[in-house]
Amino acid sequence: MSVRSTLTRASVLIAAGLAAALALSACGSSDPLASSSSSTASAAASSGASGSESASGEIVIGSANFPESAVIANIYAEALKAKGVDVSTKLNIGSREIYLKALQDGSIDLIPEYSGVLLQYFDPTATQVSSDDVYTALVAKTPSGLKVLAKSTAEDKDAVVVTKATADANSLKTIADLAPVASTFVLGGPSEWETRPTGVPGLKEKYGLTFKEFKALDSGGPLTLGALTSDQIQAGNLFTTDPAITAKDLVVLEDPKNLFGAQNVLPLINAAKASPEVQAALDAVSAKLDTAALIELRTKVEVDKEDSAQVAQEWVAANLQ
Repeated sequence: MSVRSTLTRASVLIAAGLAAALALSACGSSDPLASSSSSTASAAASSGASGSESASGEIVIGSANFPESAVIANIYAEALKAKGVDVSTKLNIGSREIYLKALQDGSIDLIPEYSGVLLQYFDPTATQVSSDDVYTALVAKTPSGLKVLAKSTAEDKDAVVVTKATADANSLKTIADLAPVASTFVLGGPSEWETRPTGVPGLKEKYGLTFKEFKALDSGGPLTLGALTSDQIQAGNLFTTDPAITAKDLVVLEDPKNLFGAQNVLPLINAAKASPEVQAALDAVSAKLDTAALIELRTKVEVDKEDSAQVAQEWVAANLQ
C-alpha cells in the first residue's frame, strides 16, 4: 500500500508546529496535531495528561496528509467507538517522517500504514516483495513500543504514471520502457521521493533511470495530477487506488522489477494501547477492507466530495454492525 505521503516547505512547517506543540500544556494550541474530533468533549480535560500525550484510556488516531489515510483513520475511529473505546482523531499530520515521530512520542497512538513502505522505512535493506513475506519481516522490524496488527487485503501502491498521450508517443508500458526518454522527462512526486528507496534512488538503482529533473509536489494529490495532465511533468507518482487514473485516462506503468512491493493497509499502534478489545475491533476492519473498498471510499471523498467522517461511519455501519 505501501505505504500509503507526501511539500518540503510544508513538512518543515509541520515539523516546527509539532515541536512547538510538545512544549505546550494540554490547555490547547493551533499546532497541526490538534484534535480534529473527539468521542467525548471531556476526554482531554479529564485525562490529567501533560503535553501532547493522550489520556490513559483514550486512543488518539492520526493520519498522513492525504485523503485515503484520513478516511481509513476515520474508519478505525468509528470501529473503536462502536465498541465503546474512547477515541479522538488528529488527521492530516504530514509525511511518514513526521507522523512516526508523533506516534513514538505519544502525540498519537494509532495510524493507518502500508506494509511495504513501512518495512523499508524501518529497514532500508529489506528485499521482500510478496504480501506475506513483507508482513512477516515488518513484524520483526517494528521498533519496540510499536506494534503492527493484522493486515487487510486492501493494497494501495505507489506507481509511476503517465498520460495516455505520453505512453502512446513513447511506447511506454513498463517503468523499464522509460530508459530511452527519462533524461528528457521531468518526474514529479512528494518531496520525500527524492531520497526514499522507492523514489528517485530506487528508479535509478533498479531501472537505471536518470530524469531530467525531479519536481517536489505532493503525495499522490492534486498538485501531481495537475502537473501531469498539463505536461509540466511527464511522469508522476500517484497511488494505484486514485480515482483520477481512470477518470483522466492515465496509464500506470508496470513494475516488472518490483520496486514497489506489497502495500497492504494495516494499523500501526502504540503497543501499550493494543488491548485485546482494541485489537479485535481493528482486526475486524482489516478482515473486511479490500482494494475495491479503498477505491470506492476515495471516489466518495475525492470525486463526490462527501465528508470523510460520514463516509467512514457509513462503511462501518454497512460492514461491521
